[in-house]
Amino acid sequence: MANADSGTTEIQARLRAARLALWLVAAVLAARQVAVVLSTPRGERLTDLETWVGPDGVLHVKGSLYDSTQFTGTPFGGLVLKPLTRAAEQALGWGWTFGTLLLVVALGLVVARALPRPVGRRTSLFAAPVAISLLMLSLPVRNTLYLGQTSIIPVLLVLVACFAVREERVGGLLVGLAAALQPTVLLFAPLLWFTGRRRAALTAGATFAASTALAWAALPHDSYTYWVHHIAGTGLGGAADDLANQSLHGLLLRLGMTGPLEISLFLALGAAVAALGVRRAVRYARDGQLLLAVAITGCAAIAVSPTTWQHQLLWVLLAVVGRVGKRASDRYVWPVAVVVVMTLPASMLLPHIAALYPLRDNMVLLAALAAATVIPFLPRTSPYYRTPIPTRYAAPVPTRFRRVPLLPFLRRVLTRPNLLLELLLIRVTYAAYQQVRLAATGGSNSAGRATAEKHGQQILDLERLLHIDIEHWANHAVVKVDWLRNFFDFYYESFHFVVPLSVLAVLYWRRPGDYRWARASLGFATLLALVGFWLYPLAPPRLMPALGIIDTVHGVQDFSKPDYGTLTALTNQYAAMPSLHFGWSLWCGVVIAIVAPRWWMKALGLLHPFFTVSAIVATGNHWVLDAVGGAAVVAGGFGLSYLFQGPRARTVAAAAEAEEERELAKR
Repeated sequence: MANADSGTTEIQARLRAARLALWLVAAVLAARQVAVVLSTPRGERLTDLETWVGPDGVLHVKGSLYDSTQFTGTPFGGLVLKPLTRAAEQALGWGWTFGTLLLVVALGLVVARALPRPVGRRTSLFAAPVAISLLMLSLPVRNTLYLGQTSIIPVLLVLVACFAVREERVGGLLVGLAAALQPTVLLFAPLLWFTGRRRAALTAGATFAASTALAWAALPHDSYTYWVHHIAGTGLGGAADDLANQSLHGLLLRLGMTGPLEISLFLALGAAVAALGVRRAVRYARDGQLLLAVAITGCAAIAVSPTTWQHQLLWVLLAVVGRVGKRASDRYVWPVAVVVVMTLPASMLLPHIAALYPLRDNMVLLAALAAATVIPFLPRTSPYYRTPIPTRYAAPVPTRFRRVPLLPFLRRVLTRPNLLLELLLIRVTYAAYQQVRLAATGGSNSAGRATAEKHGQQILDLERLLHIDIEHWANHAVVKVDWLRNFFDFYYESFHFVVPLSVLAVLYWRRPGDYRWARASLGFATLLALVGFWLYPLAPPRLMPALGIIDTVHGVQDFSKPDYGTLTALTNQYAAMPSLHFGWSLWCGVVIAIVAPRWWMKALGLLHPFFTVSAIVATGNHWVLDAVGGAAVVAGGFGLSYLFQGPRARTVAAAAEAEEERELAKR
């Protein structure tokens, strides 16, 4: 009994520590967002707020609110803000930013409270700090804080009306005020009506009508401009076909449609999305998932609004609460996709391929449309809602080191991971890898050239001391033989990505347990390499003008220009140490040698790093010691994988089977 009590006490202590850590993360993220805003020069931060209420802001003028192209709110929004102009001026900066921050915190607390019941103890403890952290990381909140927008207020009003207010009329009043600020929020009135809160729906509609009528009486010209001339806001602010306008109207304009055809198609598609979205929302609300229903309705509102700017897209993030997939391993796909779409720029999610630009440019809109119309969220009546098909784990076995694995909860999984999630992970990881490589030299090659060339001379001196400075000899020997030069150029350019991706693909399909082990090792190795790029920018031999190395792959470099060479604009030319060309090829060779069933396959796999190291030296793209660095980070990658998770899954499974056989033999 005492042991049970002590175990319970230990678990509670761990939960408290984890909760405290999550709150600390939320506080750090909030402080960082405030610091970013307040450290920006006065004329560059809170630009929307400055434009609205500054010395010559639109709320000061006696004419139309829309004489300035910066005001995109409703006439009611202008009517409410006008009396607050002086207070808003005094609150610019610290007051406005901290006020917005408090709204974000309140939003996170309401969302945490609104999770579908029943909620486990761990979820209830962690929900609030996690929700606030995700909100702080999201692009809409960051955009709102930076620009000084008010778009969080309608979202908070709706959530408070749905989850924090019991009186229907008060809830309807809040929804009506939110709709008066963002008209498409009026979609929540049908949601209230069809879920039995008819008094709230009627109050919402009446409040919206009264607020709009009040604004029309006080500002008739502006009301006509907004509701008639601009068709509910179309054309206010930036151009409606701007990439920042993530609505169906913006999408159709970007596809080249204009005039009556575009308007008709927009109205037809908008009506269909609104009807389908509200219908789905009602179904999930009746199922007890009201927060998901609110998110779906908000996503439909994003699509049907004539203009939906970056700071108005917060509804998509709320859709993260939906559960999708029967398998436990599939449960992470939708929330991870939503969080990634709402926190990272679209350029990191899809490669720079022209055919993918329409998809990349409308990523958030497509996520909103998917959530509102097609994503098959599980109902609570589904047997898989609480108990999905479990993931198969390898049985843990003792290791040769006492505290290995260091992270026992990261157990070796034997089943195949979700392909979509893997592709998304690979793409985001590679995009981050590119950004870190470029940032390692201050964002440009010219910024780090002197340091990189100094390090290059250090590497050359060390190689001469070790008598391995063969770069010049190998380069000029290969240049004299055309077929050999062409072979190494082709090998250098073609196999760097093809072979690792092929190895991962084969393992994913045939050996999922080994795939996870190999992927983790590759990820750790790449992370270690990024640290090397950051700490030790290094010029490769081809970018050391005094050495006389011939760049057989990229051609002659013009060092008189700030940017030179064919790849300068795309990547950091001074990320040579360690060589990931060799590191990734060595990883391929080791993985193939370990998992391949036949000796000739193992030998063929080990030839790849041999040809790669020959190619990177012969073409002048790396020093010999770069390959040594590549080998070191690969060894570190495999070592970290073992340290954190223990042996690879196949080894664990085989050991477990052997243990079972021994137990049977004893009996």
